[in-house]
Amino acid sequence: MIRVKSPSRIHMGLIDMNAELGRVDGGVGISIDHPHVMISAEIADDIEIIGHSLLAQRMKAAARVLLPEGQGVRVTIEEDMPPHVGCGSGTQAALSVAAAVNRLYGLGLSVRDMAIAVERGGTSGIGVASFEKGGFIVDGGHKFSDKGSFSPSSASKTPPGPVLFREDFPDWEIVLALPGEDMHIGAHDAQEVDIFRKECPIPLHEVQAVAHIVLMKMMPAIVEKDIEGFGQATNRLQTLGFKQREIRLQHQAVRDLIELLQDSGAYGAGMSSFGPVVYAFTDNPEDATYLKEDAQAFLDSTIGGKVIITRANNTGASIWEE
Repeated sequence: MIRVKSPSRIHMGLIDMNAELGRVDGGVGISIDHPHVMISAEIADDIEIIGHSLLAQRMKAAARVLLPEGQGVRVTIEEDMPPHVGCGSGTQAALSVAAAVNRLYGLGLSVRDMAIAVERGGTSGIGVASFEKGGFIVDGGHKFSDKGSFSPSSASKTPPGPVLFREDFPDWEIVLALPGEDMHIGAHDAQEVDIFRKECPIPLHEVQAVAHIVLMKMMPAIVEKDIEGFGQATNRLQTLGFKQREIRLQHQAVRDLIELLQDSGAYGAGMSSFGPVVYAFTDNPEDATYLKEDAQAFLDSTIGGKVIITRANNTGASIWEE
């Protein structure tokens, strides 16, 4: 039996949705420990997914693509995460099953090989890189001539972009506010495609500002473990580029929660991907507890949900045999 535990990720923003230089996408993000996907898998006569999860169909599709002809796999979902909230559940679900099949049948595939097979990473490579090595990640996107359009990963068959920068994320506290079950989920599928078409290309001056912040503020702050500088960069990214459009499309309560966390002592706060998950950073466990309590009180009085405290995952997915 093979077990796989994969991280989730915070997607802090797409860098270049203008493409004037001939490249598009590019992303910045962090691999985190919770929430996560955990599965066990064993050889079987057919494809069987055990466990109630909205990710089950994505797992079954991944297994179907990777399995040798005439072979099967029985996958038991032990832990999962909600889909379409900004944690990257689809990539982690697909790659977890792909990795299990890869190990069970000795296919010898790399993480990149598996990502291409299950068609993940066509816009942002953060989720694929999170599965592979974890940490703080910046990817370089794609040649626009290869991709041909502004589109989300769900509508792109382009391979994951190159990882330009990967560094262990410092041992900072990450407060994560997860939406209630009745909360409007983040954009996905056809709605997501439509948003890309309507909002892109992003004005060049905004794209340049995002790239400047990532290169000259955010990346040095990670290397120097400067949480104040990192937080300032995080807050600024919420107001620019494609991220600003993602936030604008969310529920007012999500926007208010970001502002609440920024005003309540977090060094930085923002929304992951299309949301509605909101995150905040601090370097003190006591401060993290206060932020969690403030955010939970806000959710309880508005859209519902729960708040957790987590940390970065700097190793990627764990895959082992029992």
